[in-house]
Amino acid sequence: MEIIKKIYLNGIIADIAKSMNEEMQLLVFALFLVVTAVAGYMLGSISSAILISTKKYGKDIRTFGSGNAGATNMLRTFGKGAAGLTFLCDMAKCAASVLVGRLLIGETGAYIAGMFCMLGHIFPCYFKFKGGKGVVCAATLILFVDPVIFAVLVVVFAVVVLISRYVSLGSIICGFIYPAVVFYRFKLGLASLTTPFILICSIIIGFMVILMHRENLKRLYRGRERKISFSKKNKLSDEEFEKEAKKRYDDEVYVNYDEE
Repeated sequence: MEIIKKIYLNGIIADIAKSMNEEMQLLVFALFLVVTAVAGYMLGSISSAILISTKKYGKDIRTFGSGNAGATNMLRTFGKGAAGLTFLCDMAKCAASVLVGRLLIGETGAYIAGMFCMLGHIFPCYFKFKGGKGVVCAATLILFVDPVIFAVLVVVFAVVVLISRYVSLGSIICGFIYPAVVFYRFKLGLASLTTPFILICSIIIGFMVILMHRENLKRLYRGRERKISFSKKNKLSDEEFEKEAKKRYDDEVYVNYDEE
């Protein structure tokens, strides 16, 4: 159990490098930090939304609705089955990234791998760097590194979405309060492993979530943001596909005109 605890906290590299001198330890740590980041990014670049929409439905999800390659847009466009599969696949790739990072260099590796997985999801190298918003990846990372804070954010997200029916608003508010929750939890002495690194990571994650929802913020301000439907019917018909594509084009023209 003691060995497992050490690996969980510090990773196997710390155990391997303990017999090395300080310079070599730093070099090995830096090397595996890069390996962890690259592995996380490459896994994150596997966009399940794009793969499912193109392979199963013959349509690129990025040409419909919000243009986002994520579970919410999949729900609105292709229905609950496609959205659920997308959600699970996005969770799985981030979970794999976090576990690899933690196995190699401990908690630091978990955060680095998870954040780079999120970055890969947003800017996937396999799909011309146009992906999703990284919310599911961020949530999965938080779940694995701090389940208590994850539970708090899930409650906040659920309340906001149930009241407003805006998924984007729930994500934005969670991105905003996440660093604050981390800070006050540490300040109150409720987390013994709190470090400046973790607080910095929480700020970066929250900022990335909010930044990727900047267009949603504009639509919320203008009253043009789409609400989530809790009805049984979610999947679009062929005719609705055409209308959605046209609506997306009209929205883009509207936004561009407004910004000129």
